[in-house]
Amino acid sequence: MTTSPSPGAAVDRAFGHPSGLLGRIGGRLMAFANAATEQRIVDLAQLEPDETVLVTGPGPGLGLDAASRLAGKVIGVEPSGEMRELCRVRCGDRVELRAGTAAHTGSADASVDVILTVNNVQLWDDRPAAFAELFRVLRPGGRLLLSAHEKLLSVTRHELADEAAEAGFTDLQTWTWEPPGFTALAAQLRARKPG
Repeated sequence: MTTSPSPGAAVDRAFGHPSGLLGRIGGRLMAFANAATEQRIVDLAQLEPDETVLVTGPGPGLGLDAASRLAGKVIGVEPSGEMRELCRVRCGDRVELRAGTAAHTGSADASVDVILTVNNVQLWDDRPAAFAELFRVLRPGGRLLLSAHEKLLSVTRHELADEAAEAGFTDLQTWTWEPPGFTALAAQLRARKPG
């Protein structure tokens, strides 16, 4: 007797850890729903042509693509093979793609200028470890920009900022932003590594 996957498992395969047909469908939905937020975070980062940018959890690659048109080097770290393939199709050879997570980026110490992350902090298995890793790979003076669906966070945006501060980040700012359309309210955070 076969059993149907639970609704939670199906949602996870579509959006949390995209895989298979559900992952491909989820990737297309994410591309549509996250487009404005991805572009906003890239705009807020004010990327320069000589900067190296790390995008954690780029999903289908909209923010990765936008960043690759502005910065000198862009790296996408994504655990899902389905999403890495969508990023490859969207971005071609303008980006470097790696299997990994926010807690395991595969980047050297102080090797990136900017880190961007949209709608995946709620999926981090160990937020303190992820913030520590992102702090480690940023150059002194480097900046982190993070956005997440506020209703999906297990903490407030202020508690998220406290966790970033515990990892060593400074100049922390948090706010909410209402993306156009039917997308959920976004909790956003900007921080720097002291330099």
